Amino acid sequence: MSLKLVLATRARRLLHSAVNRGWEWVQRHGEITPSTLGRRRFAHFGEGACIGFPTGAIYGEPWISIGDHTLIGTHCTISAGFVPGLDLGPDLVVRIGGSCSLGRGTHIVGHQSIVIGDDVFTGPNVYITDQNHSYGDLEVPIGRQWPENNPVEIGDGCWIGTGAIILPGTRLGRNVAVAGGAVVRGEFPDNCVIGGVPAKILRHHDPVEGWLPPMRPRTPSVTKEEFTMLSVCGHEGLQVMQDRLREETAGILQERLREDAQGLNGNGLNGHTLASENGSPAA
Repeated sequence: MSLKLVLATRARRLLHSAVNRGWEWVQRHGEITPSTLGRRRFAHFGEGACIGFPTGAIYGEPWISIGDHTLIGTHCTISAGFVPGLDLGPDLVVRIGGSCSLGRGTHIVGHQSIVIGDDVFTGPNVYITDQNHSYGDLEVPIGRQWPENNPVEIGDGCWIGTGAIILPGTRLGRNVAVAGGAVVRGEFPDNCVIGGVPAKILRHHDPVEGWLPPMRPRTPSVTKEEFTMLSVCGHEGLQVMQDRLREETAGILQERLREDAQGLNGNGLNGHTLASENGSPAA
C-alpha cells in the first residue's frame, strides 16, 4: 500500500470521527431543556423536560405547555396556530402532560385545543391535530375551504403506535393502546386496544371478566414499585432493566417450547407417527 493511500485512509478516519463527535456536540447543545434560553418561549417548560435537536417546526410557544420530565424526540413538530406571530387568545392550545415520551418525527399541530395527559408514549411519526379542512363546496379546492376545529383529548397512560394519525374530535380514555398506522377519530373508553382504518376497538377490559378477547397471561419479573425505581436510576437502572428483560424473554421462549412439545405429544405426533407420515414403517 502506497504512502499516499495510507495517509488518505487515515485522513478519512479522522474526518469521520471529527464529524460524528461534532454532530454529537451539536445535538447535545442544541437540545431545549430547562437550563437553556429556548425554554423561556413556552408557556410552561417543566423540570427535566427535553426537546431533542434537530427539532421540527416549533412555533406558537406562548400557547404550548410541556410537563415535567417529558422527553420529545428529534425532528418533532409542535405548533400552535397557522403561522408564528399570531395572537391565539388567553388559553393554551397545546398541553402536554408530565413524564411523556414522544417519538422522533411526531407532529402535534394545534389550533384550538390538544390536551395530552401524563405518561403518554408515542412511537415515531405520529400525527395529532385538532383541525381539518371542510368539504362542503365542490367548486372550491379542498385546501382553500374554511377549516373546522374540534378539540383532541388523549388520556393518561395511552400508548400510540408508530405512524398513527389522531384526527380532530378524538377523545381517548386512560390507558388506551393505539395500533401503529391507525387512523383515529371519535371517542374511546378507558383500557382498550384500538386499531385499523378507521380505528375500532380490538380488545377491551371488562371489570369482571378481564380482557376480552383474553390475553396470554404474563407475570412481569419486577414489581410496579421496582420498575418505577429502575426507570429513574439513569444508565445503571436501564442496564438492570435490559438484563431482566433478557432473562424474562428467555424464560418465555422456554415455556413456549415446552407448551409446543406437550401439544405435539397430546395430539399423538410422536416419533412413530411422524415416521409413518414420512413413509417409513412404524415400529
